[in-house]
Amino acid sequence: MAKSVSKKQGVEEDKEVKKMVKMDPLSDALITILNAEKTGKKSVEVKPASKIIANVLRTAQRSSYLGELEYIEDHRGGIFEIQLMGRINKCGVIKPRFPVKKDDFESWEQQFLPARGFGILVLTTPEGVMSHEDAKEKGVGGRLLAYMY
Repeated sequence: MAKSVSKKQGVEEDKEVKKMVKMDPLSDALITILNAEKTGKKSVEVKPASKIIANVLRTAQRSSYLGELEYIEDHRGGIFEIQLMGRINKCGVIKPRFPVKKDDFESWEQQFLPARGFGILVLTTPEGVMSHEDAKEKGVGGRLLAYMY
């Protein structure tokens, strides 16, 4: 037999707070930045903050895609306040995080970047998070994290 539910009970069940779990905070951060760039905003807040997000943002800042970065502690994971420069056309994470040898950057550049010498691949190496150009100079490989152009 079907159990009858009163209309009042159904409404109360709908009012329950449903929490959304962030599966990939780095992807969420880059999408937030890209959306703010597309709408022409001058700054954006990215939350929650993490070390990997901070390192990727600093790499983008060194490559002059982002302006000032400021970390704000809010006791709920932290927030990054980022000044946008209007230089990002597209950015995103690379999943799965492919391993790259020090001599194999050309094929990955062709796959993720629109033209040679335009944009950066961000990768994590034993020497830290850096752009593919810095990794070429230092002669190290690593795992791809993100792209930006």
